[in-house]
Amino acid sequence: QVQLVESGGGLVQAGGSLRLSCAASGLTFSSYAMGWFRQAPGKEREFVAAISWSGGNTNYADSVKGRFTISRDNTPNTVWLQMNSLKPEDTAVYYCAADNTIVLHTITSEYDYWGQGTQVTVSS
Repeated sequence: QVQLVESGGGLVQAGGSLRLSCAASGLTFSSYAMGWFRQAPGKEREFVAAISWSGGNTNYADSVKGRFTISRDNTPNTVWLQMNSLKPEDTAVYYCAADNTIVLHTITSEYDYWGQGTQVTVSS
């Protein structure tokens, strides 16, 4: 059974930082591209960042470029999202997702597995 478990969310002031983690189990982690998405109240889930199976390629949404960094370690099956210079508009539930492909997809329907999400709240 595949499990993706996010952690590291919380309440932070604007300009602050958070580091999200996603621990994966039940899949051959090194075969999957990993992505982070977020969903704010009343809005659709949107792409944030993705990383290839090797970690050699990354992709970011324009809204987070230069502020967020995605990284991974295939032992012990973890992907991180370092978030700096946080803004109130970054407030959302953040989800990690796994995609059994070499392509860094940006749409939700391409991803095979999802975590339950972790809340990030940025106060102004």
